Amino acid sequence: MEAPSEITRQHLLKVGSFFDTAPAPNAAGRHYRSLLARYYNLLIPAGASVLEIGCGNGDLLARLQAHRKVGVDLSARQIELARARIPEAELHVQAGETLELNERFDCIIISDTLNFAADVQRIFEKLHAVSHADTRLFVNFHNSLWRPFLTLATWLGFKSHQPTSSWLATSDVLNLLQLGGWSPIARQSRVLVPVSLLGLDYLANRWLAPLLQWFCLTVFIAARPARAIGATKPSVSVIIPARNEAGNIAAAIQRTPKMGAGTELIFVEGHSRDDTWEQIQKVAREHPGMNIKIMQQTGRGKGDAVRLGFAAATGDILMILDADLTMPPEELPKFYDVLANGQAEFANGVRLVYPMDEKAMQFLNLCANKTFGLIFTWLLGQPVKDTLCGTKVLRRAHYEKIAANRAYFGDFDPFGDFDLLFGAAKLNLKIADVPIRYKERTYGETNIQRWKHGWLLLRMVLFAARKLKFT
Repeated sequence: MEAPSEITRQHLLKVGSFFDTAPAPNAAGRHYRSLLARYYNLLIPAGASVLEIGCGNGDLLARLQAHRKVGVDLSARQIELARARIPEAELHVQAGETLELNERFDCIIISDTLNFAADVQRIFEKLHAVSHADTRLFVNFHNSLWRPFLTLATWLGFKSHQPTSSWLATSDVLNLLQLGGWSPIARQSRVLVPVSLLGLDYLANRWLAPLLQWFCLTVFIAARPARAIGATKPSVSVIIPARNEAGNIAAAIQRTPKMGAGTELIFVEGHSRDDTWEQIQKVAREHPGMNIKIMQQTGRGKGDAVRLGFAAATGDILMILDADLTMPPEELPKFYDVLANGQAEFANGVRLVYPMDEKAMQFLNLCANKTFGLIFTWLLGQPVKDTLCGTKVLRRAHYEKIAANRAYFGDFDPFGDFDLLFGAAKLNLKIADVPIRYKERTYGETNIQRWKHGWLLLRMVLFAARKLKFT
């Protein structure tokens, strides 16, 4: 990348000089930083390495629960203050536009400093040199709606004076991320009341802000490096939970395509009343040249079956295929391509795009699916049109991180699908909806109990909302 222009250098010198003589943040500023730290600690894994661009005096960096902390700022005075505050951190006098570090980080933060930048696109481009494939970039900036209120707060002395700056809208930041080679994942707004108000600020920020996001002060965006197609082909494990599906077992073998460097089929039988287990054993014997594993549950429910199958899987990519085959196995390569080509890190099946067979889904079920899709889109901060399609696909390495972080949500999901969706959202994985043709059953009856499972799903949504939104 070419050296920064003279205009860029002059701007950086001006901003650096301002912050070299800037007063310490007042009580309102410190309280606001504590709010930001709370949200960032929900986004960043405790064992992560973190780089903050524009760390200032280290007020935010000091509050993060990260394993390794590195900060850069263009003000030598601010870095001196940060070193006194967080001696365990590594700190450098640098600007984001001229960043030079010999390390790659799990998380990169740019908090409320984008508007001071001379060249935001250049910063985003420079960050690739300190990123790896799973790095997450988090930026937060002020909502344009608050501009007159912040100006008034500055006049009244509640907010510190700032150098002349840009005022980037959310659309500007999203565009600059893409121009800089980053793919936005999720967006959310936080902080409805940025100052301490005898506890009322806590109530407003925790319980009202998620419902009034258009009015919140701070916009958070998570992004991932835009990826090129990998040179190697990952292998695949297809986990097939099966309960009372004897008539579909042979078809599952015959219709599942071979994908990538190799395809492993894992049947997990769960206390069937028919001869499903006998059929699984039979097809395994009849196909000795195929990579087939078979096992029976000791626990109960599809979620237990999925976790059992995932634990036995050896493929790079893990797929769930319901044994009713209403999601045609022939469509699995679509999911494989999404992950293998780096378009997303979690592929979610969607039955609500193409016309489906007449008896594939009852009208009330269709309404429930559409409703839960809207709820989950708000809940996860990413578009998710169909949460109840059984086909979920992700890399084994990401599943292992979800499993390691499972204590955050607890063992609450008997289906297995939502444990993965919520875990993916908590890790800021990019979710992609993959439309499929939904077919009627050709054997057996559904294991879904509409009212019982619908109520259970609603309870799970409320539980996850408390963990992901009302925090």
